[in-house]
Amino acid sequence: MPDQRDTFNAVAAEYDAVRPTYPAELYDDLASVVGGVGMRVLEVGCGSGQATQGFLDRGWQVVAVDPGDELVALAKANLTGELSFHVSPFETFEAEPGAFGLVASAQAWHWIDPTLSFPRAAQALQAGGVLAVFGHVPMSPPPDILQRLQPIYQDIAPDLWRPPPQAWYLPGGPVHELFDASGLFGPVTHRAFTWTEEVTPAAFVRQLRTRSDYNMVEAARRERLLADVETALRPLGELSLANETHLYRAVVKS
Repeated sequence: MPDQRDTFNAVAAEYDAVRPTYPAELYDDLASVVGGVGMRVLEVGCGSGQATQGFLDRGWQVVAVDPGDELVALAKANLTGELSFHVSPFETFEAEPGAFGLVASAQAWHWIDPTLSFPRAAQALQAGGVLAVFGHVPMSPPPDILQRLQPIYQDIAPDLWRPPPQAWYLPGGPVHELFDASGLFGPVTHRAFTWTEEVTPAAFVRQLRTRSDYNMVEAARRERLLADVETALRPLGELSLANETHLYRAVVKS
């Protein structure tokens, strides 16, 4: 769905401001299988750098690819280290064959046709290299939040009252099967990392503004929805929202 994928670049500044980074334990897990300083990473869908900094903190050399020019410009401004950026869809990016110890994609792999993504990742990896696919999944909010929000969504946007797109990364989703179906990788290891985010209602709405499904909705209806959501949640004060980050990784076959 390239049109929906392009919505992130259209809200790049807000995306950069409110999208969360990734747990340190996730990078610990990757380091345990791909090694230390100097290892080369090809990052697919870097956005404005939410995951990239964690790679750089490990002393890894990063080649970061994203189709959004505004997002890449922000990533360049945010980050320093041994890295290069390329504005390109992964589907057409010419990665150096066998040059990377890790191909990693944070919250972006679901936008790419799996008949292209897995073979391209395998081609870019050196022998023993790892493909890592990971993403955040917001858990269902507490009942007091749901009770306030459900009538608003039923009235304005019933099409958005459903599991978020990020649910693709849950264990019940297709990630594990797609790895296996490619035939290019060994057994898949899955790990989940739980964390809680404390946000104000205004900050919660800012995050919703960066979601692709919301940005596919007609602007007037979206703005009415988000205004009513913030008004309904404001009496609750700071919100405590549970999240899970799911990581899938596998070694490329020889």
